[in-house]
Amino acid sequence: MTIKATGLAKAIALAATVTASLTGAASAEITLRGASMFDEQHAYTKTLRAFEKQLSENYDGELEFEMHLNGELGDESDFVTFLQQGVAIDYAVMAPANMAVFAPSIPLMDMPFLFRDLDHWNAVLSSDVLKPLEDELYEKADIKVIGYAGGGTRNLVSDGEISNMDELAGHKMRVMGAPIQAKIFSALGAAPSAIAYNEVYNAIQTGVIGGFENEAASIQNLKFYEVAPNVTLTKHTITVRPVVMSGKTFRKLPEDLQQAVLDAGAAAGAYGRELESREDGEKLQQMVDAGQITVTEFEGRDAMLDLVVPVQDAYAEELGATELLSAIRAK
Repeated sequence: MTIKATGLAKAIALAATVTASLTGAASAEITLRGASMFDEQHAYTKTLRAFEKQLSENYDGELEFEMHLNGELGDESDFVTFLQQGVAIDYAVMAPANMAVFAPSIPLMDMPFLFRDLDHWNAVLSSDVLKPLEDELYEKADIKVIGYAGGGTRNLVSDGEISNMDELAGHKMRVMGAPIQAKIFSALGAAPSAIAYNEVYNAIQTGVIGGFENEAASIQNLKFYEVAPNVTLTKHTITVRPVVMSGKTFRKLPEDLQQAVLDAGAAAGAYGRELESREDGEKLQQMVDAGQITVTEFEGRDAMLDLVVPVQDAYAEELGATELLSAIRAK
């Protein structure tokens, strides 16, 4: 994976200036480093702050936290590399698709049309159904899932109105990097392509793509409504955003701190799910009220659901995850 030069330089500098070693349990102070693509107001950042607060309360030793905001260390593909290598970043909230390079099965948890509704989504994330994916990520990427945040409902966001299957046909749109994302939207007749997230705004502005898909918080936070003011309520994904820690960092921690990390991660994830699912509708309405977006219902959404089931089944079979997909559907 290519790492941006600026991000790598900062990672090297940060790794060289860590104020406390994680290799000794007797260290008076342990410094843990977090990163977010967003500012303090975003649900992902608030989730990480909740993790820090809960961890401080759970652990008797001295902890210091460093947080790098607004993509200071690059985008999430950079975060994954840093986490995997154990440099610059110790914990973050991640989109599963961005970890697919190391763990090909992990995007299953974020597959479009996987969850029936918020109750189904929360039931899955509150259980151990996804443990096989967690184990694969830890084994292949050395990244440990310590909780589950998310809760944003992803919809189509475009420069022109899309309200039905005919208007979706041939629509050039950005999707996340995991192959299942492109397969799903190809099956629906769109023309998906995986481009870097930080290039989306310009790509829409210059006509390279006509839109993308995302949840309300990101549309608002990064002002995508300026180039793509049309939101179509496909409601194709309720996001799953694992709260993760570098495996290399986790194993260096004292055993009592490891347990405190797991407990704090689970608590922060639950906090993040409640927060983001609640804020999602509020942020969408805020943009409507401000005249920044036009919201359109998608006609014939049931037809979309019928078209994607064979794609989901084939993808799960390819991954050897047919039983896992059945377990998720049955939850």
